[in-house]
Amino acid sequence: MTMTTRFTRAVLLVAAVAVAAPALAQRTAKQLAEGAMASGQSAPAKGAQPAKGAPPAPPQTPASGQPPAPGQPPAKKVDLPTPPANFEYSPEGRRDPFLSLVDRGDDNRTSKNATTVKRAEGVPGMLTAELVIRGIVQTRGTWVAMVAGADKKVYTVRAGDKLADGVIRQISANSLVILQEVNDPLSLEKQREVRKFLRGGEEVK
Repeated sequence: MTMTTRFTRAVLLVAAVAVAAPALAQRTAKQLAEGAMASGQSAPAKGAQPAKGAPPAPPQTPASGQPPAPGQPPAKKVDLPTPPANFEYSPEGRRDPFLSLVDRGDDNRTSKNATTVKRAEGVPGMLTAELVIRGIVQTRGTWVAMVAGADKKVYTVRAGDKLADGVIRQISANSLVILQEVNDPLSLEKQREVRKFLRGGEEVK
């Protein structure tokens, strides 16, 4: 083999390597990118520029308990205010947000025909739900009940006595029956029987 032939083969080999190098590098880069996507490594290489038109990547925050990256300001700690001792809420004319809106209002007042009126004293101002039987006795062949209301006072009642929302219909040895007026506009019944027992509890019909 002559010197000219060897030189020609060397030149051709160098040319072949120069032509194949870009394709091999591109193929290697593509295989590396596919492997990174499959393993969940989506972070771009250091110094890599995002593609044109792609949204910027969100800033990475350090994991909990880890010091912030150099140049990044530390997270500011917010101190919550501490209420003073013996704190009491003063509504100052506003509605107290801690009070329930169910069955609110003055216990000594009741609403009738959208007009607020003051309750009567004693048994005529007592509601069926407030009535509690304290005792039942028989006198002259008639059963008489001793009941208490919201004012915690004890009253003596007989059949026929009227309450704020009903009338006492019957008294027996162990119970008292009230015919209560139903003020619910959605209810088809205008009256119902409420039986209150001497040992506690009630039954509604």
